[in-house]
Amino acid sequence: MDHRVVGTVMPVLEMLLQPGESIVSEPGELSWMSGTIQLRTSTQMAGAKGFMGVLKRAMAGGGLFMTEYSAQGGAGMVAFSTKVPGQILPVEVSPGQSFFIHRHGFLCGTQGVELSIGFQRSLGTGIFGGEGFVLQKIAGTAQVWIELDGEVVTYDLQPGETLRVHPGHVGMFESSVRFDITTVPGIRNKLFGGDGLFLAALTGPGKVWLQSMPLPNLAHSIQPYLPRVAESAAEGGVGGAIAGAAIKGILGN
Repeated sequence: MDHRVVGTVMPVLEMLLQPGESIVSEPGELSWMSGTIQLRTSTQMAGAKGFMGVLKRAMAGGGLFMTEYSAQGGAGMVAFSTKVPGQILPVEVSPGQSFFIHRHGFLCGTQGVELSIGFQRSLGTGIFGGEGFVLQKIAGTAQVWIELDGEVVTYDLQPGETLRVHPGHVGMFESSVRFDITTVPGIRNKLFGGDGLFLAALTGPGKVWLQSMPLPNLAHSIQPYLPRVAESAAEGGVGGAIAGAAIKGILGN
């Protein structure tokens, strides 16, 4: 299937579909498409096996539906862009092979991709938006495109070799890699270290892809600079807070 990645900092994936070709993605990923592309949204393409599998994905934060894009009456183009600065990586998935990716990493894939929840762990309120840590599992027979945030660093782990990583920096790894969540060693490190309480332990053999700018870290960094609507409402009333937010939006501040 013909495709190209346009741009560098915030790349766009353009899929060039011939009549009869199709790809699938989770709803909300579309950026733009040509007039010959037809859409079909269904739970039948959600990748999880059976209704309970689809429901489990939805409850863990994955999509309940998947959208299929196909070219009808002529060739067409459909495009998907990254949400934040990052990279788009093509990955071939074959029978007996699977990958684990961060919860928002799946951009799109060809028919035959199986998408399910591969790992879920609650790490406490306030961490990862209070939703816990979730990894999606990609299997089946397909070509998929993965979105990783920031710069991407890869490691080929040897058997028994372990890499300890802040969980948000885990972008993708092969299923041959053993994965677990551990706590930071030492009570002083836990209380005063400032690096969080949890680390992901990745043990080889297998390849891992780490991302330099996970979305939870980005959200945490900009949170102090966001307007506090509750305080504005207390000082100038709800109407004043809404008006102030509207003025800021107009001025672009």
